[in-house]
Amino acid sequence: MLAKFSVRLKTVLLFLLIFYLLISFTSDFFNAKPSIPNGILSSGGESTNETEKLSEESTTASRFHLPTETTTAAIDNASAIASPSPPFKSALKDSDATLLDTVPAYIKAIMDPEDTTFPRLDCPVSNDHRYHYLNTKSSETLHDSTTNLRPKYFFALDLHQRASLLPRLFGSIVESIRFLGPQNCALSVIEGRSDDGTFEILSSLRKEIECIGVKYYFNSSGIDPSAGDRINAGDRIKGLAELRNQALQPLMDYHYEGSSMDDTTIIFLNDVAICSEDILELIHQRRYQHADMVCGMDWTYVGPDPTFYDVWIARGMNGDTFFEIPEDGSWDSAWNIFWNNPIARERIWEGKPFQVFSCWNGATAFTAKPFLESKIRFRGSHEHECPQGEPMTWCTEMWHLGYGKIAVIPIVNVEYSDEAATKIKDAKGYVSGWVGRGGESDARIEWESTPPVALKCMPNYGNQTWVPWEKQLGGMDPAPRGVDLV
Repeated sequence: MLAKFSVRLKTVLLFLLIFYLLISFTSDFFNAKPSIPNGILSSGGESTNETEKLSEESTTASRFHLPTETTTAAIDNASAIASPSPPFKSALKDSDATLLDTVPAYIKAIMDPEDTTFPRLDCPVSNDHRYHYLNTKSSETLHDSTTNLRPKYFFALDLHQRASLLPRLFGSIVESIRFLGPQNCALSVIEGRSDDGTFEILSSLRKEIECIGVKYYFNSSGIDPSAGDRINAGDRIKGLAELRNQALQPLMDYHYEGSSMDDTTIIFLNDVAICSEDILELIHQRRYQHADMVCGMDWTYVGPDPTFYDVWIARGMNGDTFFEIPEDGSWDSAWNIFWNNPIARERIWEGKPFQVFSCWNGATAFTAKPFLESKIRFRGSHEHECPQGEPMTWCTEMWHLGYGKIAVIPIVNVEYSDEAATKIKDAKGYVSGWVGRGGESDARIEWESTPPVALKCMPNYGNQTWVPWEKQLGGMDPAPRGVDLV
């Protein structure tokens, strides 16, 4: 009898234990918060993981010369000191822990112009007297907790695998922003596919950039233009165009109050070694010349002497390339720049700005107005158009819209490495050296309102023809000849 009671008691106790465990499990299950895997975003586009917020990066392209193109990528996420960040969708990736140890030294070099941790192009202090008017400190441009004005200066970059260049490139950008006034500036960077620390450095730079009061837009893209057909470059150019548009997208997406579209200058930089005075001179000349777009001159060393780099994109007011390239692709005539354009040839050697049909040349500053009005975007070539780089198509459509005041500022000279840029500055001079010679750089441009009748089409060196400029407008209606420039 006692044995039977003992068995029954154990059975009841076991039942009660199982019931208690079931109740506990059910309570925990329904009260627990679900975890979200890395890379999943909330409906507002904000990262749900603090680690993700520190690792929003992207892809890149840098140089746009036909035979040796680098690729570009895109970035978006944002935050700001004075106002909330826009809700961007992001393609996030994790930082490489093995590269994070190197980040603090790069950040210090970028933020401190006196830092000598890394060898970089030596740059002079910018001319306060020449550029001081660019820093608008009136109450109309200052941000506060209730106002978010469109930035006067919007810096945009696409970068890939360029960690070694960041101390000089971003150091000069930060110097320029400090000079122009952080309240007047925004920075948008597209990084992609880098495994040399570029992603980690640019991601970690956010805190420092925002601490000085600048909106920092940073995002990742998986677009790889280099994966396209190298013979038929159409897909590659479309990829590069998309990446450029991604870098500019924050300017379109974010709601800005009050400020005029006429006031915003976009400064789009390639992966170049550049000084702050180069950047400021481009912005100054766009204002001083009442230009729609200005470019520097980018160079490369294919031998002991420098060669103009962006020859595939740039066209003079005669519609031709800056130097002659025969069908065999030889660059032997690269020294003979503007061989058939006497006006441009004279002005480049005198350091005077001159009008061109198209340029990009490693560094450019242009009006944001047609972009903000949704009249223009970077794009690849359409069917029946001459296959060409997206900056040349951009310039063609700028002309069509009445923004044909496009100029080269020949005292701004850049290269794609610190070492070679030092040689270029020795050969071509610094901006401050030219400005001190007696005002050549301040010569006014006499603008032509009519574009060249025809442009040299050069999809490759062995296939060069002349085409009417209007045929490069895709679906746009041809602009009237002699259209008044804005």
